[in-house]
Amino acid sequence: MKLIRPLVRKLHAYVPGEQPKIKGLIKLNTNENPYPPSPRVLRAVQAAVDSRLRLYPNPTAQALRERLAKHHGCKAENIIVGNGSDELLALAVRAFVEPEGRAPRVPDKKMSGTRGARPSETVQYFTPSYSLYPVLADIHGAAKNAVPLGADFSLPSVAELRRGGQWDFRAALTLVTTPNAPSGTGYATTQLEKLCRAQQGVVVLDEAYVDFAKEHALRLALKFPHVIVSRTFSKAYSLCFQRIGYFIGHPELIAALDKIRDSYNVNGLGQVAALATLDDLGYYRANFRRIVATRERTAAALGALGFEVLPSQTNFLLARPPRFVAEAWLQKLRARKILVRWFSSPEVRDFLRLTIGADAEMDALLRAARNILDGPASA
Repeated sequence: MKLIRPLVRKLHAYVPGEQPKIKGLIKLNTNENPYPPSPRVLRAVQAAVDSRLRLYPNPTAQALRERLAKHHGCKAENIIVGNGSDELLALAVRAFVEPEGRAPRVPDKKMSGTRGARPSETVQYFTPSYSLYPVLADIHGAAKNAVPLGADFSLPSVAELRRGGQWDFRAALTLVTTPNAPSGTGYATTQLEKLCRAQQGVVVLDEAYVDFAKEHALRLALKFPHVIVSRTFSKAYSLCFQRIGYFIGHPELIAALDKIRDSYNVNGLGQVAALATLDDLGYYRANFRRIVATRERTAAALGALGFEVLPSQTNFLLARPPRFVAEAWLQKLRARKILVRWFSSPEVRDFLRLTIGADAEMDALLRAARNILDGPASA
């Protein structure tokens, strides 16, 4: 349709995990926390469902930013809150990256991934990682530079990136998922620091799963003026429904993002829920331990069944299944009312991504896996 911009007509939208359309499905495909918000959070949200619903929420989520600043040992001006971290990632592309064609071309044969674009036009990320990153670049009309991770999904060293020649240390925006998704691989803060030191543009360390990891890189956002750490209340804090994410970084970067966000981008009930969450962290930390314990138990059980399970520092596992190809396992599990995630990209098409659910849900997954392996090829 000619009324639609050519750029939009060519876009391939981000594809979220399948949402259940029938009752009784076990949902292990979108990395949600299997446990509900704390009773304190539920009471706070219920108490806020009153006449204030007719009013706009605080436009800057001021109380939440102040509470987060106290929690992280920084200032409120170091923090911006968004409608999930996805909104903030989109704002980062808009704030720090020029669309392609806005500046004279600088051809570089080594930079095949950016088609000769200037660094100021480049969104850079490792692959495989969060599949939203290239979509955000495409929406903005920016150049993309996707650089492969190691064969074991490890993070290449700065020296390796220099030798490879494709990585651009001048890229306007570099996005690093840490721990990685979809592999679950954790990255050492010391290695991330070396990468951040070498980058000249903005670096976003996307720590959506950090509460399940061995370490975090928050100090880098408070140390380097070009580094931002992204956090969310979705994965670990059971607030996917409310869509609350935040960035921590230098006040000038945060102020730039604040200029282009929607006036009331964070709903009021979400702000209430996030504040109450921060007042009950003991409840959530106990859940983190439960999820990690279930993750390790499930990984061992799948390994005993012949799955190749990658080490994980997240609330999911990436596993190469035996006997059948991964896409066939996706369908066989779905036929048994269990939803898992499969990606068609070459690096991970042989794997399934399995969210860690409650113990009973993971037991059901293991029973289904045994049933598939014991059954005929057509089952």
